[in-house]
Amino acid sequence: MAKLLAYPLSVIYYPFFVFTLILFDGVQRICLLFSADAHRHCIVVLNFLLLRCLNILGTRFFVDRPFHFEQNQSYIFVANHQSTYDIPPLIWYLRKIYPKFVGKKELGKGIPSISYNLRNGGAVLIDRKKPKQALQAIMDFGKKLSETNGSVVIFPEGTRSNSATPGAFRMGGLHQLAAVMPNAKFVGVSISNSWKLTRYGFFPMGIGAKMKLKFHPPIHLQKENIQASLEELEKTIVSGIEA
Repeated sequence: MAKLLAYPLSVIYYPFFVFTLILFDGVQRICLLFSADAHRHCIVVLNFLLLRCLNILGTRFFVDRPFHFEQNQSYIFVANHQSTYDIPPLIWYLRKIYPKFVGKKELGKGIPSISYNLRNGGAVLIDRKKPKQALQAIMDFGKKLSETNGSVVIFPEGTRSNSATPGAFRMGGLHQLAAVMPNAKFVGVSISNSWKLTRYGFFPMGIGAKMKLKFHPPIHLQKENIQASLEELEKTIVSGIEA
């Protein structure tokens, strides 16, 4: 029954979703002519509207963050990656910090709004087929963020799991960020149930998903044993994922 209902709701959802992306592909270009801050506000509004589009499918969002983020503090948000739809709620619920993203280069073209923002909004796009170049790009990216007290979101699995079971974390990028952002605090983020939006593929969309973001307390890594600290962070993130 749920899948049958998913067809008409998906037919309603996609026109709103596509229209929003196309509209803001133009709007953000105009905003960027004025200032980076105008572009930032545009992207926040875009992702708010993308969440409202997902509400058409009965998607609900829950955030567990029992602490406040500090001003002028860099954060490295480390999250599991269940689906493409992890990103809009991260941008919206972290809008006051507005972290940049580490993404794959394929996302930098062909997607209205998303590709333009990744290319022009301060993200770093890496080629996963060239790991040495990717790690160097992440290091250079982290240095720039360190100079401006910026923050970043990284998905260390390297690709979407499309399930409640995350893949093993690739620690190379995290090591690079830790090395060049020594004053940053690491925040583990456990994302649950976004994979249910694409449980049938991209049509129909999954309906009634209860997506949850659980932010774990910020930590400074133990410099004497960064690898062990990262492994413990991975365990914390995985343990917070709800089936």
